[in-house]
Amino acid sequence: MTETLGSTPISTKLERIAKLAKEAPGMAFTTLAHHIDIDWLKEAYRRTRKDGAVGVDGQTAEEYAANLEENLLGLLERAKSGTYRAPPVRRVHIPKGDGSQTRPIGIPAFEDKVLQRAVAMVLEAVYEQDFLDCSYGFRPGRSAHQALEVLQHETVCMAGGWILEIDIRKFFDTLDHGHLLEILRRRVRDGVLLRLISKWLNAGVLEDGQLSHPEAGTPQGGVVSPLLANVYLHEVLDSWFERDVKPRLRSGAFLVRYADDAALVFSREDDARRVMEVLPKRFGKYGLALHPEKTRLVEFRRPDRRPPQDQGGAGGNRPGTFDLLGFTHYWGLSRKGRWVVKRKTARDRFSRALKRVADWCRQNRHQPVREQRQALARKLVGHFGYFGITGNYVALHRFREGVQHAWRKWLSRRSNRARMTWDKMGKLLQRYPLPQPRILKPYAPAQ
Repeated sequence: MTETLGSTPISTKLERIAKLAKEAPGMAFTTLAHHIDIDWLKEAYRRTRKDGAVGVDGQTAEEYAANLEENLLGLLERAKSGTYRAPPVRRVHIPKGDGSQTRPIGIPAFEDKVLQRAVAMVLEAVYEQDFLDCSYGFRPGRSAHQALEVLQHETVCMAGGWILEIDIRKFFDTLDHGHLLEILRRRVRDGVLLRLISKWLNAGVLEDGQLSHPEAGTPQGGVVSPLLANVYLHEVLDSWFERDVKPRLRSGAFLVRYADDAALVFSREDDARRVMEVLPKRFGKYGLALHPEKTRLVEFRRPDRRPPQDQGGAGGNRPGTFDLLGFTHYWGLSRKGRWVVKRKTARDRFSRALKRVADWCRQNRHQPVREQRQALARKLVGHFGYFGITGNYVALHRFREGVQHAWRKWLSRRSNRARMTWDKMGKLLQRYPLPQPRILKPYAPAQ
């Protein structure tokens, strides 16, 4: 395991690490950093986004690339010798939920992103052999749409049940450094890698010119942060649910998790309530807290499986809905008259996306109309690319109409004489049409 691989291709090195990890699931790797050489850093540089925001040093990817070989050699020497100093991350805030709150995002320096990518490549080769199928967030070859498809299919096959929505309060801000390093050491004991991770955890945050050093958390936005979050929640939730919880249940259950968003589905209400009761203790053991209002149990049985007195009608108790990954999930009839789980854009995500477009229109209303149309078209295509799934066409159409209204409103405010009537707007849209809604993820619901 400690042999030097020389000029071996990066893909071969990754395959070898993965093979060792898969063959020895209980083994802790003591030597991994030797895989990171100049070729490894070049590959990490290639995989690093070049158009992201700059960190605290203000250095762009283009500036770093001007002297790439020398920069990477210096980075490699400092990382291996222990003299590398992780710079603080620059913190910015983006809207969260309905836009009334914000989410802090950390932006590392570009060189730091390259080194984080190099370390993440090593760790990913190890932990991809450990992660369970229920985990979909920030993993190669996996996506939010796959998580939604599995959730829909398994729930329909189960004829519904009870959904336990999990909301971890400020997960990325409260992730415990001590617990994380303890979890990592069970699989990775390489001193170089652990030292680098410790430096990133303690690098500090620069916000409004003030430097702080939080005792917990990992900046959301860092290259290595999603992988560390997956390692943490694999131990806290995934493996615990599979190893300790499921064998004690009286009926079927499954888990779907995307980063820190998760839903547990149970066939029986008593199983769901028992797990809901112990879940806060489990998370509290690792320094995490569940949001008391957003973590909730939802009755989601198929409507025809519910007692007659609970099946809709005048004064009836209709089955509940739940949100996950930006979609509201609810029961509905397919064209063949069968009960399926349908999805539509969640209200908070719809409002937040539309508000962002309206803010953009306000800030850019004096730009040439052609350029505004091109930017709005990109935003619509991006929205349709994620929310364009089977059964969600109505919400896509409403979103496009909302974008048109926002565009007209702010075109009317370009000057005192720029009033944009709907007649004028119709002619403008004929010349500069916006993309029509499209279903881009037309997977078939389980029957």
